[in-house]
Order: sequence, then structure tokens, then C-alpha cells
Amino acid sequence: MQPTQLPLKDIHLPETISWWPPAIGWWLVAIIVPLVLFFLYWLYKRLTRKTAIKMAKKTLAIIKQYDVKENDKKLRELSILIRRVAISTSPRAETASLTGREWLAFLDQLVPGSHFSQGCGQLLAEAAYRKNTPTEPEISQLISLCEDWLNAQTNHTKRKKKS
Repeated sequence: MQPTQLPLKDIHLPETISWWPPAIGWWLVAIIVPLVLFFLYWLYKRLTRKTAIKMAKKTLAIIKQYDVKENDKKLRELSILIRRVAISTSPRAETASLTGREWLAFLDQLVPGSHFSQGCGQLLAEAAYRKNTPTEPEISQLISLCEDWLNAQTNHTKRKKKS
């Protein structure tokens, strides 16, 4: 047979591949990447919160061991510790600028009663303005109150998980 007589058809190129619909792999990437990012953010927040509270409890134990003569130092360290934990566990915009009565009212939110704004917790706001050093019973009450506040932070985390 002659090549011109053969019933052959010309070469046909396939259609170009369209961008829609994407392959299944792209659908999986579009779903998994946001989920992984959300999970990593959640894990970071959880770990930093737990670490802040855990380190604060260790620091509080160290502050308890200070000498009785160092009540001013204990008071300063307690104030710094509580402020750091509050900034680490709550939104910074809410807590960093609080001072005086507003600061004490914020601390009262997690502890039943108003021990910070009306009890021994007032030492945290008044320490810089006091002429005399706080007594040992005042400092021990304040340390106990700070322990309760830190425990309430831990319980607050657990309650957020349940709801």
C-alpha cells in the first residue's frame, strides 16, 4: 500500500490542563495547612501559659524563703511576679497599663472576695508610698493570697477547657 492511501489521521494534541478543579492534593493542603497553623498557635499559647504559672509557683517558693528582715524585698518581688503572670496569662492590652485600684480589681476577678482591693492585697498598690516596711504577718497573708491567685489561674485554665 502506498503511504498516501493509508487511512491515517493527523496527530492530535491533548487539551491543555485547566487550573480548575485542582487536584485532590491541593484540596488537602488547603484544609490541612490552616488546621496545623491553628493547632500550633493553640499549643504555643497553652505552653506559655502553663510555663508562666509553673515558673511563678517556683519563684513564689523562693520568695517565701527570704529572710524575715527582707520584707520590702519580698513585697517588691511579689508585685513583680504577679504582674508578670498577669501579663503572660491575660491579654497584654488589658493588664499592662493597670495601676492602683484598677490593678487590684483585676486581681480580685479570679479570687473569691475582694482580698486584693480591700484586704492585705492593697500592699501591692501601696508599697511604694508606705513609710514603714510591712510586718511579717502582712507579708505572710499576702504570700498566701498570691498563692491562691496563682492556683486560681491554673483552675481558670481548666475551666476554659471544659467550656
